[in-house]
Amino acid sequence: MKNKPVKRLLVMLACAVLAASGAADQEKPGGEADPSAQATPIRRALAYLADEVPRWSRENACFSCHNNGDGARTLYIAMRLSHPVAPEALSETTSWLAQPRRWDHNEGEGGYDDKTLARIQFGASLVEAIDAGALRAEGALIAAAELIAETQEEDGSWRIDAEGNIGSPATYGSVLGTTLARRTLARANAQKFSNAIARATGWLLDRRPKTVLDSASLLIALAEGPAGQSGELRAQCLEIIKKGQTSDGGWGPYLNVPPEPFDTALVILALLPSAGEPEIGSMIRRGRDFLIAMQYGDGGWPGTTRPPGAASYAQHISTTGWAAQALLLSEDEFGGR
Repeated sequence: MKNKPVKRLLVMLACAVLAASGAADQEKPGGEADPSAQATPIRRALAYLADEVPRWSRENACFSCHNNGDGARTLYIAMRLSHPVAPEALSETTSWLAQPRRWDHNEGEGGYDDKTLARIQFGASLVEAIDAGALRAEGALIAAAELIAETQEEDGSWRIDAEGNIGSPATYGSVLGTTLARRTLARANAQKFSNAIARATGWLLDRRPKTVLDSASLLIALAEGPAGQSGELRAQCLEIIKKGQTSDGGWGPYLNVPPEPFDTALVILALLPSAGEPEIGSMIRRGRDFLIAMQYGDGGWPGTTRPPGAASYAQHISTTGWAAQALLLSEDEFGGR
């Protein structure tokens, strides 16, 4: 009986040592906590992209639409929103984007074939680089816009993929491609490119959406205006999107198909201007929950491919970029978890 207090003391000391050991395991050398132990989905995604974005140009001696386009664009958006991004993650991309006249002469293995798409993707990345303060190159933006305007079709669109093909994270499709091309022209100089912008707007307003992807792309275009008499078109797009949300909270490219990270991300971006509406706010929250549940432990997302289930590094990186953008741009309204 006399030994019980001693035994109790020994047990307490042992527990204290084990607790201290466990706490030490959660720290890096130098006493700093391991950020991966408490990293949010956004932080994990940005860390992953910061590693992957520069990898392609270093290993393949060329620049890609997925890494230096969609992936880099996400990191520039993060910079603009005051998230820390390592300078070395974007230094080579920034130098490349500042020279649009080189974009069509991309040397190395694994380059791209669709110059129309490449110009749109690099142009979108350049816009975000300038808005993030990564470079001051309004002249480069004008040059990029001129390149993009050169490939506009007579009907006002930018034709990407065969007519009727559904877009993807790395191929966009004509509706999303035209939406982003018009954005770059407007950001570069709305007056200089007024005719091209007006023709693009007319083409977009003539669409009759049948897919979730096109509905989301059109909502983004309508929010950026000017879009004329767009009330009926907006209502059509919203109806498709409302019907298209699955029980998992995400969206696929069409109605009544399983959800995909890319389509879900694009819908979230399209709905953000209307996030104050209760029903839409709820849809966004469920969509964010789906994206967070689908994220890999390394910070990336499974690539959305057409047809689904294929393996594609390009679609994986672009999907990760779009998904991270959706979480980043909805963070203030819906939280960073």
